[in-house]
Amino acid sequence: MNEFLNWCRRYLSFTLLAALIVLSIVLFFNENSLISTIGQERRIDELNAMIEEATDTLVYYRDLNRSLNNDRETMERIVREQHHMQHPDEDVYIIE
Repeated sequence: MNEFLNWCRRYLSFTLLAALIVLSIVLFFNENSLISTIGQERRIDELNAMIEEATDTLVYYRDLNRSLNNDRETMERIVREQHHMQHPDEDVYIIE
């Protein structure tokens, strides 16, 4: 026990202990701690992935809308597929 106290007196000072305490508070127990920063960055990555997916979907539907406005055959195909419409002389089989 005496050796431990001598070691502490020799290598540990009040300023070093105070600096370690302040550093640990800043890194782990602060509102902007390292742990919360990592969590927030993960959330940002998730939201960026969601934005990218939504942008891809938006581009798809914009292109589809543009083709529906310009191409009558595409409009007829989409309407027939989604609303199960048919010509009078056709038989439609729905497979799901």
